Amino acid sequence: MKIALPSRQNKIDDHFGHCEYFTVFKINDKKEIIGQETVESPAGCGCKSNIATTLADRGVTVMLAGNMGQGAVNVLKNAGIEVVRGCSGVVEEVALNWLSGTLSDSGDPCNSHDHGHECNH
Repeated sequence: MKIALPSRQNKIDDHFGHCEYFTVFKINDKKEIIGQETVESPAGCGCKSNIATTLADRGVTVMLAGNMGQGAVNVLKNAGIEVVRGCSGVVEEVALNWLSGTLSDSGDPCNSHDHGHECNH
């Protein structure tokens, strides 16, 4: 199994669509992290990029994110990627918390962007 986290400086980026890169962790059957890779973030808005397909093609089935608009959630779910919103902190700690079962989706959609456009995906 693989999980992806929108990242900036080794922490969850608060805005999925404009993150610096994605941290992808490979997880074994014992729910342990056994590998890590970085996937470059595409230019442009997350829900309108090819990132969902790119991550799904790499075997990602879960996205642990901070804020995310409903359009991005829909695109990821259509690619077979479960979305957990409301995450924050160091990416490895967030991944370990999810693996231990202490994280769940906040259900909060992104209400504003810091990058010059409104959430209207």
